[in-house]
Amino acid sequence: MKTTPRLHLDAPLSASSDIELPREQAHYLTGVLRLASGDPVNVFNASDGEWLAYLRTVSKKTTTLRCERRLADVSPPPDVDYIFAPLKHARLDYVVQKATELGARRLRPVITQRTIAERVNLDRMRSNAIEAAEQCNLVFVPEVHEPVKLTRLLDEWEPGRALVYCDETAAIADPLLALKPLKTPAAVLIGPEGGFTSEEKALLKSLSFVTAISLGPRIMRADTAAVAALTLVQAMLGDWHQKS
Repeated sequence: MKTTPRLHLDAPLSASSDIELPREQAHYLTGVLRLASGDPVNVFNASDGEWLAYLRTVSKKTTTLRCERRLADVSPPPDVDYIFAPLKHARLDYVVQKATELGARRLRPVITQRTIAERVNLDRMRSNAIEAAEQCNLVFVPEVHEPVKLTRLLDEWEPGRALVYCDETAAIADPLLALKPLKTPAAVLIGPEGGFTSEEKALLKSLSFVTAISLGPRIMRADTAAVAALTLVQAMLGDWHQKS
């Protein structure tokens, strides 16, 4: 059985609307997938949900499709942000994709004292988030924020949002027990490869909205820690949590 391809579109989606595809997406559908006029494509965006559409015009100059009917409404995940010290290239691509799959609502780079890759390609981050959403049937794409310094992030923290960060010296060794009192909205903070400095740790520990969790006895790379921490938070606070 042939799978219907999915595309994220920036254009508004509505019944009987005709949409001209950007060159890259047109080439993907007609040049790579070899689709022709009349073939179905599922399209979605962050405001209009997912729609069944059909290729209408296929030519060297223009490729258009027409929306027929809505398949699903926009489905944002629980209000959990992923805040992280940027990594380099392929590893950053990986964490953006996995954070999207794991239901992060926002991707927020933060610059710490030991951050190595301070320049962040936001367009590349958005592309990776969109690709993950397309492949995993998400009717949502996380927001991508500009990088900010850790001190500014904490100074301007949103009231009522819990902040979870990973610390092997956390007072409560069991991360599930540490997360139990928390509720959304929340955020997960992952530091750089070298970890937080003693000053940054002291600052985090001094703030009432911050909860430290341990990820066990093994030392993890930042990208692995991101997946582990987001999994724990979704299991306890997010849409993996089965409420009785």
